[in-house]
Amino acid sequence: MELQFLGTGGYHPNERRETSCLLLPEIGLVFDAGTGMYRLAERLRTTEIDLFLSHAHLDHIVGLTYLLVPIFQGKVAKVRVYGREEHLEAVRTHLFAPALFPVLPDYEFLPLDREVRLSRGGIVTHVSLEHPGGSTGFRLDLQGRSMAYITDTTAGLCDYDDLIRGVDLLVHECNFPDAYAEWSEKTGHSNLTPVLERARAAGVKRLVLTHFDPQTSGDDPVGLAASGSTSPATEIAEDLMSIHF
Repeated sequence: MELQFLGTGGYHPNERRETSCLLLPEIGLVFDAGTGMYRLAERLRTTEIDLFLSHAHLDHIVGLTYLLVPIFQGKVAKVRVYGREEHLEAVRTHLFAPALFPVLPDYEFLPLDREVRLSRGGIVTHVSLEHPGGSTGFRLDLQGRSMAYITDTTAGLCDYDDLIRGVDLLVHECNFPDAYAEWSEKTGHSNLTPVLERARAAGVKRLVLTHFDPQTSGDDPVGLAASGSTSPATEIAEDLMSIHF
């Protein structure tokens, strides 16, 4: 199964990273709709999209306004947007307020059930996360493979171990290096060591870090190389990176 990282930054884009958006092109599954969404249309292999929103902060939803032209051009026939009801209502009421964006695309907004069975196969389950305004973590199980997506939460403050346990791939936010650990809890984000410890304790096979502070730069914005961690296998996500799991 292929996973493409269309946006790997947090809060706002910078010259290296757009904000959060992940695509599984084989099944038309998207996690979050940050500014990286502008890259989606040309990478789609399906005419239908199942899009799961972790929460309704602007850096994770603004890309919902970017699909208008592909929908009108017929490249996208159906978009199902899943999320917590309060987050979907915020999108409908505020992002698509007439004064901000006067055309509401033909989206089907669907509150999250306990599990979502995708039309192309696979099951998405979820858990609530601690974050200002609330956030949601997701797990996909498909054809004997599994991945989880955890963003905008402070590793260690809430229990999502069962959701990520034993997954082949965990994509987890890591907004800060450990030197800024005090800001993790203040802002509802994570720093490196607790993320590594959480993944190791849950038996995650592969860990990819994402959602980095846009004020940082360089190839290793959270100090992964200096951590000496070897388990699980861990790497830094980059925009337009494609991996298989």
